[in-house]
Amino acid sequence: MKCKITRNAANVLRRELDKPENADKKLRVVITHSHGDHAHYGLDLGQPTDKDEVVPTDKDIDVILTRGEDLLDGVKIDYLYFPQEGFVITNPSKGNHGDH
Repeated sequence: MKCKITRNAANVLRRELDKPENADKKLRVVITHSHGDHAHYGLDLGQPTDKDEVVPTDKDIDVILTRGEDLLDGVKIDYLYFPQEGFVITNPSKGNHGDH
């Protein structure tokens, strides 16, 4: 499985992951809703289970993805400041380039 994190997202995530209360946690990408051939995604912090795969990224942030969940393979985590500040999670490898 693969996951890409942009530089903006990595900066924001690193600040959260470096907090003492999150010292033993990893970033998890979840599917909040899926329909048809695409999904809507969310982020959480937690520990991997036996159903998960921990995926390393080039930003030195490990991401937990549910093993065998095809719509999670290839997700991209970005953080935008405009037009609205916040995380944007897409899966370009599955044709998902943003929420509708």
